[in-house]
Amino acid sequence: MTPRDRVLATIEGRPVDHLALMPITMMFAADHAGVPYGAYARDFRVLADAQLRTAETYGFDYVSAISDPAREAADCGAAIAWFDDQPPALVEEEARLQDKTALVSLRPPDPLGGGRMHDRVKGVALLKEKAAGRLLVEGWVEGPCAEAADLRGINSLMMDFGDDPGFVRDLFAFAVEMELRFAKAQVEAGADLIGVGDAAASLVGPQIFETFVWPEEKRLVDGIHALGARTRLHICGNTRAILPGMGRLGCEIVDIDFPVPFDEARAKTGPGQVLLGNLNPVKVLKNGTPEAVTAAVAACHAQAGARFIVGAGCEIPRGTPPANVLALREYARTHRP
Repeated sequence: MTPRDRVLATIEGRPVDHLALMPITMMFAADHAGVPYGAYARDFRVLADAQLRTAETYGFDYVSAISDPAREAADCGAAIAWFDDQPPALVEEEARLQDKTALVSLRPPDPLGGGRMHDRVKGVALLKEKAAGRLLVEGWVEGPCAEAADLRGINSLMMDFGDDPGFVRDLFAFAVEMELRFAKAQVEAGADLIGVGDAAASLVGPQIFETFVWPEEKRLVDGIHALGARTRLHICGNTRAILPGMGRLGCEIVDIDFPVPFDEARAKTGPGQVLLGNLNPVKVLKNGTPEAVTAAVAACHAQAGARFIVGAGCEIPRGTPPANVLALREYARTHRP
């Protein structure tokens, strides 16, 4: 069974030889390849090489084009701060939609127009070529709440929910239209699965989530499915209040971050949902021991049951000891769902 087959079989509920392993690696992958993170985020060739090297060394079942949340916003004209060996950052004080009336004239950028979105599309294509059908290839887009925050500024967006709900709806609709175009380009380039990162959604309560966020996340997920790809939902942080909604989206994989008890995630998302996670990336993976990692993933497995993929709550941090990541691999290879 190839790693790609293993992930697809897990998603589809078919028998597998052992658990799938799909932790997020970004800075960890760049460091493993010996390249500065600025180059990893700017150049699809650097990213693809680092992802492939990391997957080979640590036995991951997939490679991913994830790098940072600033690709779509950058192509919309947002101000981006660049660093040699850190992720690029959005400059909130100069948010693209600091003046929200600018949304009327803003148009979704062409994902093949030579910008940062195009660089990711080319990364997906290169990963598909180099993986040669053996590893699952993951593309990535921002979710509606996260992208709205990237364009408007997180603090302004949180005020907009109460002050100007009509604007929020228009902004979310723009974001989903843009992300579906971006997802389409990545699927056509060879992505098997599209990750949807919607970190800002963990900052709203269940009423705002159900009223504003969930309908647009659902439209995005359904749109990706219509393209013929699978979806992986990743919402960082404490999502306990919105777990039922996350489970109703129909995503093939839902990531669970470490603040959420895994047994609660299973109960609230339902028995059929494939869950991934949720080791504490710093306390357990970076600062723990291989024995602690093994015990933690075993606890997750016991609480998740059969529909489970091995991974951390969020990105494996830079500086994590290789032995701790290999402990994840060893657990995955020696256990079945």
